[in-house]
Amino acid sequence: MACPLLSWLLFTALATPSQGDRLGPTPHLRYSRFLDASNAVFLRWDFDFEAEIITFELQVRTAGWVGLGVTNRYSRAGGDLVVGGVSPDGNVYFSDQHLVDEDTLEEDGSQDAELQGLTEDAVYTTMRFSRPFRSCDPHDQDITSDTVRVLAAYGLDDTPKIDRERTFVKSIFLLQIVHPDDLDAPEDTIIHDLEITDFLIPEDDTTYACTFLPLPIVSKKHHIYKFEPKLVQHNETIVHHILVYACGNASALPTGISDCYGADPAFSLCSQVIVGWAVGGASYQFPDDVGISIGTPLDPQWIRLEIHYSNFHNLPGLYDSSGIRVYYTAHLRKFDMGVLQLGVFTFPIHFIPPSAESFRSYGLCKTEKFEEMNRAPVPDIQVFGYLLHTHLAGRALQAVQYRNGTQLRVICKDDAYDFNLQETRDLPYRVVIKPGDELLVECRYQTLDRDSLTFGGPSTINEMCLVFLFYYPRNNVSSCQGYPDIIYVAHELGEEVSDSMEGMMAMSNVEWTPESIKKAENACKEAQQTVIIKTIDELVENTTGWIQDINPTPRGPCLESSGGKVEPQDKTPAGFRAAPRVLSGSSSATLRCLPLATLLFGQGALSWLLATLQAGI
Repeated sequence: MACPLLSWLLFTALATPSQGDRLGPTPHLRYSRFLDASNAVFLRWDFDFEAEIITFELQVRTAGWVGLGVTNRYSRAGGDLVVGGVSPDGNVYFSDQHLVDEDTLEEDGSQDAELQGLTEDAVYTTMRFSRPFRSCDPHDQDITSDTVRVLAAYGLDDTPKIDRERTFVKSIFLLQIVHPDDLDAPEDTIIHDLEITDFLIPEDDTTYACTFLPLPIVSKKHHIYKFEPKLVQHNETIVHHILVYACGNASALPTGISDCYGADPAFSLCSQVIVGWAVGGASYQFPDDVGISIGTPLDPQWIRLEIHYSNFHNLPGLYDSSGIRVYYTAHLRKFDMGVLQLGVFTFPIHFIPPSAESFRSYGLCKTEKFEEMNRAPVPDIQVFGYLLHTHLAGRALQAVQYRNGTQLRVICKDDAYDFNLQETRDLPYRVVIKPGDELLVECRYQTLDRDSLTFGGPSTINEMCLVFLFYYPRNNVSSCQGYPDIIYVAHELGEEVSDSMEGMMAMSNVEWTPESIKKAENACKEAQQTVIIKTIDELVENTTGWIQDINPTPRGPCLESSGGKVEPQDKTPAGFRAAPRVLSGSSSATLRCLPLATLLFGQGALSWLLATLQAGI
């Protein structure tokens, strides 16, 4: 009976003035982000991955209502919004709501957000609450390991009403497994910048600038354990991505700066990525037992620095000195890491039809040749992180692992991919890839805003389908990518062709309708794939294979609300589970009704409650 009684006492407490008071203790939330350009809306969050509970704290520079929730890519309608504030008479109000349309809020029948604190002072209104990753209320958007579009809104008074000027959507990867503060920072850290110098950015839409630079010169083995972008102010919106490729020590490298994929093929040498950054990313630190080895005879001594500029406004006179800053140490880690590039071989075969609601591309990797290409046994590949990459039409990616013809797991995925948030992410557990396994990358695109074919290529308006796996121990394979038999695809679309070039040209002859788009997607999946495998020393081998079906990842059971009402039709086919008796906060476990107890304790009422319970009430 204790929890119902505590709930009644909470209601009583919320009906009394509480301006400036906190509801219970406020444990540290590890993650934070501003959600607006003027830094008036600040979000903190943390989560319990096992209990599947996330805690948010929203702080807004206002004396009115505040709201936080999740929405989708295309419309705020259908998004959920937890709303709260402190009224002029000091009473707290709090409600789990959703947007019926772009502007209209309606309270959910099931209240799945649990208030942990709501205060207002002379500057800010601050609201802290927790909610399940997935509730049984269909009005609540799921919190997943995909990119999440966080919706924040506020008002200047205490009447919750959507004002588009005070509504913000920001893409965030909420379920970050590792926080940088949890990792070691060696005291002997040395910083080294790999950067381009005073490069005049061409006025072209797309430029790939490459130069070759030495890695730090050290007398004994060191490990690079962290990297971050080094961007010149005002050029951030033009720099699309930066990649650092390791060069084989036998490579003859050119000097200066030139087009990576232009007239001089020497500037495209070196294809083994060791670190990479793209739009929206930040710094990344490897796990404490992993690093990039430098300083031994087997380690690369030079790298190719590749910077992709997207100067869509054709601005003149812009000079750039961007690059990658690396942190390295003599304090060695246990494992030497590498990066394996997977996906669709970018050109000339990759194509995406216009006016497509959805179109999937596939790129196959077969690891059976890895030992032959390394000329030595290859240990199991232990994957700990990943980076996903498409251009503007990309909507979702996933990398899937097969063994002996059976799907083993989805290694990584993002069903809500955002071009403007490309970052290196940690896996919740390390994935083992054994020699002989097959790896498949699937990318999903949308081209409703395009009236002509989109081809794979380097420009931002072209497309790519790439997944970079961060793993250990390092081997010599740098990339393993596939592409479909375009002659077969053309024949399936009714085009008579005799070679691959004719096949690609024939795509322009197809009348693209929903039916032909689906037929092309099926043909690309059914066609035999050519798999291209490349090593750090530019050794290339080809093999062939076939695309297998991908079993969808099932949604887990939803968390039944502890308050409000869940209608029978709200219980999804995946089932539901009761709210757990114990939930872990950001640092310690707490009972489901503990926030209520800590509220009473904070108001000096806990001793009264215990005395009352002992009296038998």
